[in-house]
Amino acid sequence: MRAPALVLCVRPDTTDVAVGGNDLTIRFGRWTLETPLTNVAGASVTGPYSWLKVAGPPRLSLADGGITFATTTRAGVCIRFHEPVRAALPIGLLRHPAATVTVAETDRLVEALQAAIGRTANGVDGRTRGSSP
Repeated sequence: MRAPALVLCVRPDTTDVAVGGNDLTIRFGRWTLETPLTNVAGASVTGPYSWLKVAGPPRLSLADGGITFATTTRAGVCIRFHEPVRAALPIGLLRHPAATVTVAETDRLVEALQAAIGRTANGVDGRTRGSSP
């Protein structure tokens, strides 16, 4: 899975999931998804995935229009949004109701997102960062 990812500039230094301030930012090589934390409806651990779902560039789900940023088949976090977000196409023609990311600590990301949802609902600021494996 590393060779297709490297061709697309998906490396540890170009992948990141940041939950901080008022925003969620996902970087995956050349692709970036940014949305306010107030747009995050929820998150849950999912997986494992098939190799075809994680090899190469971000994957579009034909079932629900979600986007997957993945580098491992083990597990990930599905992040659901109140309003669909831009990610795969730069001019925003396609918007996604959810994004799945693979990170080293799936439970920690879910907890950080749930805490951030609570903070934004209460008007409190906070920051958490995590890297993709």
